[in-house]
Amino acid sequence: MNYGEALDWLYSTQMFGIKLGLDGTRHLLKASLAYPAHGVTVIHVAGTNGKGSTCAMIDSIARACGRRCGLFTSPHLIDFRERIRVTGQEIPEEECAAMLTELRALCEGMENHPTFFEITLVLAMRWFRRCECEMIVLETGMGGRLDATTAVPADIAVITPIGLDHMQWLGNTLEEIALEKAGIIVPGKPVISAIQEKSVRHVFEKEANEHRSPLEFIEEPMLGYPMALAGEHQKWNAALAVAALHRAGVPLSSDSVGYGLRTVSWPGRFESVIPGVILDGAHNPQSAAVLAATWQEQFPNKKAALIFSAVAGKDIGQILDRLVPIASRILLCPVDTPRAVTPAELAGFLPADSPPHEIFNTFESAYAAAGTQENPILVAGSLFLVGEARAFLTNCGFQSSMQ
Repeated sequence: MNYGEALDWLYSTQMFGIKLGLDGTRHLLKASLAYPAHGVTVIHVAGTNGKGSTCAMIDSIARACGRRCGLFTSPHLIDFRERIRVTGQEIPEEECAAMLTELRALCEGMENHPTFFEITLVLAMRWFRRCECEMIVLETGMGGRLDATTAVPADIAVITPIGLDHMQWLGNTLEEIALEKAGIIVPGKPVISAIQEKSVRHVFEKEANEHRSPLEFIEEPMLGYPMALAGEHQKWNAALAVAALHRAGVPLSSDSVGYGLRTVSWPGRFESVIPGVILDGAHNPQSAAVLAATWQEQFPNKKAALIFSAVAGKDIGQILDRLVPIASRILLCPVDTPRAVTPAELAGFLPADSPPHEIFNTFESAYAAAGTQENPILVAGSLFLVGEARAFLTNCGFQSSMQ
């Protein structure tokens, strides 16, 4: 298969949906010789908010320290290959196509066909092994205990702040969700956690104790370093990243940490792609609250023309409650995914004290309308929307995805 054909096949596997469990992933990792080589350090990151930023910081600082690092994240914003990087570079199209061709042959011989996410993870692990990565950073897709990434043996478990999200899969309380996230803890291996709610902290303490895994909570943000990523919350993510690398035995210096933090790139998180336009993939109440706080830090005297969309299963009302105070007007539009909530349905979630809102059929039409005002534009509510917006604003091809 060429690259286009390979992606078409891979995307067709989204019909198998989401399957929580590790047996299928382990089977595919073993069959494709994709487990990490001996001596490779694996850092596994779970949590509700800040997973991607923390992974990006770990990767950036590790590379500044001279480590050959593989980074696996999801979802992508524009191009599928964003999910798989070695030393900051996306997997080449020809290598991606060749490996997917081999994986297709393996998958077609299996009784239970692997999912899109399982195949993508194994593709990444094969590429990391071929590139002889010394360190691998894995972001969980969802949860932890039954997430495909947990099939890869990890040396360090990192857990970012826990909030209510993916409740249809992970549970209805913080404690239930925390227990799922704590499933990445490996017996005897270090666990680094962000500061957590008291009930969540107790869950982690019990799980770490049972597994005899040393547990450390990060109690202070990283200060004294210029940061490429905006917002006070990123200083906490940075402290988490540095602690994980320290536990992994990476020899850190102020120069390497400083360089890694000021050069890290994590698109779609309070990102200004063109002047006056901010993109942020805030898609749950906690991340929306952080976005609102960051907006007030960066634009203390201005409100946003908010272009908003969301997908089914999200707490849309609570997300909008957090964002409405920083908006002068709200422009509702759909996203290109079967899970999209229609703009008319989105309007029903707006709180009573909302500013004026308008409904549009596409992001492009919403953006054109927003651009007629003097207020800065904020695109938020879904990573799918942020990806579509970023592709449009940077004139790039957009590869939509359900996962």
